[in-house]
Amino acid sequence: MSQEEMSEKSYSDKAAQLHVENIHDVHPGGGVHEVVVQGSETLKAALEKEPPRPRSKRMLQLYLIVSVAYLCSSLNGYDGQLMGNMLVLPAFDSEFGASIVGIKAGYISAMYTIGGVCSLPFVGPAVDTWGRRAGMFIGCFSVVLGTIIEGTSGMTGSLGQFLGGRFLLGFGVSIAASAAPIYVCEISHPAYRGIMTGLYNTVYNVGAIAAAGSLRGGENYAGNASWLIPTWIQMVCSGIVCSLCFFLPESPRWLYTNGKQEQAAAVITKYHGLDDPDSIYLKMQMQEFGDELNLDGADKRWWDYRALFKDRASRYRLMCNLVLTVWGQWSGNGLTSYFMPAFLATAGVTDPTTVLDINLGTSFAGLFVSMTGATFVEKIGRRKLFYRILLVISFWWVLITITAGVFNNTGAKGAGDAAILFVNLFGITYSFGITPLQALYPVECLSYEQRAKGMAFSSLVVNAALMVNQFGLPVAIGNIGWKLYFVFIGWTLIESAVVFFFLVETKGRTLEELDEIFNSPNPRKASLAVKKVTLDAEAHVLNVEKIN
Repeated sequence: MSQEEMSEKSYSDKAAQLHVENIHDVHPGGGVHEVVVQGSETLKAALEKEPPRPRSKRMLQLYLIVSVAYLCSSLNGYDGQLMGNMLVLPAFDSEFGASIVGIKAGYISAMYTIGGVCSLPFVGPAVDTWGRRAGMFIGCFSVVLGTIIEGTSGMTGSLGQFLGGRFLLGFGVSIAASAAPIYVCEISHPAYRGIMTGLYNTVYNVGAIAAAGSLRGGENYAGNASWLIPTWIQMVCSGIVCSLCFFLPESPRWLYTNGKQEQAAAVITKYHGLDDPDSIYLKMQMQEFGDELNLDGADKRWWDYRALFKDRASRYRLMCNLVLTVWGQWSGNGLTSYFMPAFLATAGVTDPTTVLDINLGTSFAGLFVSMTGATFVEKIGRRKLFYRILLVISFWWVLITITAGVFNNTGAKGAGDAAILFVNLFGITYSFGITPLQALYPVECLSYEQRAKGMAFSSLVVNAALMVNQFGLPVAIGNIGWKLYFVFIGWTLIESAVVFFFLVETKGRTLEELDEIFNSPNPRKASLAVKKVTLDAEAHVLNVEKIN
């Protein structure tokens, strides 16, 4: 038997979740029936035998539990909106001498990124050794400390103190942003992992709205209060997480691999089986844990990063993770967050109040659109959604470049207004297709053994990508202005091609089942395989036939 045949057989035997494309009843009375699936059959059988109840008491409790973890996503959204727009406030400029472009803007923005990079060695111990909840607590507590240091810099007038606070903020957010999506992905009901984890990153926009609103309100105050008020508000969400995280149940996967199998079973029984000790979801997941989770893996050794690179499958997993995280930062979205004021200046908008109003409106639109997009990640598929959205984004960059160029050459107000319209359409497109994937897909691509350290490594790479944005974009805009946008036209086309030809589709499978996909000779091809599954009246799998 060839390696590909063995992989396909194992893939069929261990399959867990699927996406139903078509259902055909062989017997109209509801007996034997066939389903065409892209995914696998075990969870389909479970879903038919024990349909989930999304409005049950335990599921509602589970939604509240993951909502606490969602607040960790708001931390990045708040800072991204805060720092880009704080630079337009006259009082902040007067205090620290930082304008919307130039090297000081780069220092202030990049110190947050440097803190994130320095947190890398601490993510593994925080998230793997002490648990996902502890990782969220440590990260959010660091954010609280950083906010206090930043806020008190208004009394001292020290830019160095302000930058120190920025460092701690970046350090803490990096740990929290590694722990929280892992927690959400691992504790979500297997039938709803896509939407529940996809919604995590949409809360980025809640932070952005809070920052835009506080900046807009703070503008009415004279002196340093205009920027100190939004600075102090930055600690609210992290404070809530610190207060509540240890009241949440721990990830059942972390419990299982740390010798607490009974507690893991109890969590699954309560929130996935809805208190039924005979639930099919309990039996299915505990069997998968026993088959796939390594009780003595690299996650037990804080210093051991070999699991990220030890074989071809591990490297392929990491590549898929990094492509989405880096592409998510290098598609031009930096101009719609940290450096939106500088972008708007190239379109003729320089009034601080107008800039803040535009950002507040953009953040509200982003929240609505990204939450809508999260409901489509399972229907469309992660890979298909990603490469198609990048093609649309490239089209918007063509129109942005044309209109911004016309405005800068002629001063025509209509061209400037059109550029603002197109950049907002870019933001809406990005929010719909990329924002929901940024927490979901990178976590899915990593095995349990890799997950915490892989997200830390991913954070290192994405922070390096952000440093290119934060140091390079303000200087590039200051030197060549709108001509910078030509780069994004070509680059987003390259990004789309890489996604199409190399990335794996993860929809319709449990986290453990993805091991078989990445171990196959051609992971992308294996992930797109379609099969015909025959089920009996009691949802037992009778036959599996590969279609392509």
